[in-house]
Amino acid sequence: MIEGARYPANEIRNSWEKILLNEFHDIIPGSSIKEVYDVTDVEYKELLKTGEELVDNGINYISSNISLDKKSVVVVNSLGFERSDIATFEIPKNINNVGLIDEDGKSIVCQKIDKNKAIFFAENIPANGYKTFELVESTVELRDNIIILNKELGENNFIKIGFDSKGQIKSIIDKKTNREVLKEGAIANQIQAFEDKPMCFDNWDIDIYYKEKMWIVDGIQSINVVERGPVRSTLRVERKFLNSKIIQNIYIYNDIPRIDFDSYIDWKEHDIVLKTAFPVDIHTNEATYEIQYGNITRPTHENTSWELAQFESVGHKWVDISEGDFGVSILNNCKYGYDIKNGNMRLTMLKSGTDPNPVADQEEHRFTYSIYVHEGTWKEAKTTQLAYGLNTELFTKVEGSHSGVLDKKVSFVNVDKENVIIEVIKKAEDSNETIIRLYEFENKRTNCKLEFMRELEYVYECDMLENNEKKLVSNNKEFSFIIKPYEIKTFKVQLK
Repeated sequence: MIEGARYPANEIRNSWEKILLNEFHDIIPGSSIKEVYDVTDVEYKELLKTGEELVDNGINYISSNISLDKKSVVVVNSLGFERSDIATFEIPKNINNVGLIDEDGKSIVCQKIDKNKAIFFAENIPANGYKTFELVESTVELRDNIIILNKELGENNFIKIGFDSKGQIKSIIDKKTNREVLKEGAIANQIQAFEDKPMCFDNWDIDIYYKEKMWIVDGIQSINVVERGPVRSTLRVERKFLNSKIIQNIYIYNDIPRIDFDSYIDWKEHDIVLKTAFPVDIHTNEATYEIQYGNITRPTHENTSWELAQFESVGHKWVDISEGDFGVSILNNCKYGYDIKNGNMRLTMLKSGTDPNPVADQEEHRFTYSIYVHEGTWKEAKTTQLAYGLNTELFTKVEGSHSGVLDKKVSFVNVDKENVIIEVIKKAEDSNETIIRLYEFENKRTNCKLEFMRELEYVYECDMLENNEKKLVSNNKEFSFIIKPYEIKTFKVQLK
């Protein structure tokens, strides 16, 4: 999209091949021998380092080409839709009370965290693009609009949360509808441990009878409010279970409707499945699970033998149950096992079998899941977009003033329909053309338009192997097309 920088094709290819090797079907679910994970641990650290370097290099190059008249924070959105989310940046040493000003001259409240960092609510960051915010000494009084949070209560613009003495959630009230989300007398974010001794294939299987022996993980070590601010407040809950430690930072935001459970688990146990439960008062006979490039519905009852067999089901970034005009989504960034029956939504956090790896999952785990209470269906509530946001952070760079060829706000490429997501932007494998891959996820036949920051020389629709299928008509910086329900489309474009 921007000329002048070397495209790191070899680094990306080498990293991708290593990822594919380590996502072999026995490696990724944790059912290989221990020696395999001794190797993957090293290789994934190398992959993460390479990936971070590639991202940093790309952001540095973009930032260095923006025309900036004052020191600014550049916020980069790598997702295929415009988003508003929390952004984090390092505070320059010469600023004491950090603040930001957006393109319209509006003052943006920042909240200091971790001594030298700040967070703020970054609004309307363009799809596959960036937006800049001027850095200033703030004169805004931060005592206003502090998010209410203590050991008993949390409240933001969207919901009220009640906590019990063990740091569990006993009430979630949606403020707009004044509706209690949980079942009467139920406890949410209740961590549950189940005996897990399958009849065979220890690290592969979860048998249906695992539910017969359960323990509530409620051994409290401490409950403390560790942050209070206008952007985010945080309740930290530390628990102990046998020889294991569980620490959760519960994040409540003023401008984001989801509640995040940032989790750290130092696990030492054998033969246990660990889950978190959200028993919600939603009337429905099906749940929706995200899968790659789409979603699928599954029953929430056990009326037939095949429905009974779905006691553990896979989903990717989100699951949802809705009853027409109201619903609840659970989002996560790396845990893909669920069971949802009769309004009880549970996410599987870990499984610690002993064969063929006797120390499976006996390590440190870091992950985040969220609960999102919403009006309407998951489509109307934009659950998909919110889950993408949880999985992909906004990148930031503090940049000094300098001249450049780029504007202060740019979308490199965007699609004009919310039910279509741009998933891939990359260099073509065998040429210098650009590949754009996108998909439809709301079961709608849709007339779409792709718009680019630069003029188009030509556009081809191609297959997923990047073989041209037909040439499309382009107009200046854009072209139109029709996408079918749940269809995946790939385009090859040449920019002028």
